[in-house]
Amino acid sequence: MNKKNGSISVEGHWATITFKRQLPFSIEKVWEAITNPEQREQWFGPTTIEPEKGGAIETIAEGPPAPVEVRRSKGKIISWDPPRLFEYEEESSNAGKTIIRFELQSLGNETLFRLTNSGISTSDAGGYAPGWHAFIDRLESYLENKPLPDWGQRYGEVQPAYEIY
Repeated sequence: MNKKNGSISVEGHWATITFKRQLPFSIEKVWEAITNPEQREQWFGPTTIEPEKGGAIETIAEGPPAPVEVRRSKGKIISWDPPRLFEYEEESSNAGKTIIRFELQSLGNETLFRLTNSGISTSDAGGYAPGWHAFIDRLESYLENKPLPDWGQRYGEVQPAYEIY
């Protein structure tokens, strides 16, 4: 896999998706893009966040060709440690409960970005991994102030790299 691809690890019927990318932006800039609702809406979709441990989060992923009810998730923030750690449990009608963890590490003027999505059924992992890949590509374009790639097109391009069976 290339450096932009994520990985899927499987234990029994459950999978964990992990992405690591080195982004040429400060940790503060990346933190704002993933936690500020106005910025997050630009690359991910409408989001409300209560920025504290125990706070609520609700998102509607823009891009996947599914009804809003399927793209909507609600959850609770498990960890909130600006600008390094943002973790939340979310529940959606299609994937049930999963945990999403954003970890950021400052590398001077760059940031090591790590996203982990755990608690996904193995049957869903092969669809969620290319979805996250497409969203992270959109995040990078947003940070670079470039036009965002079309989510559906990007999903189709990267999906073969994530077939687990």
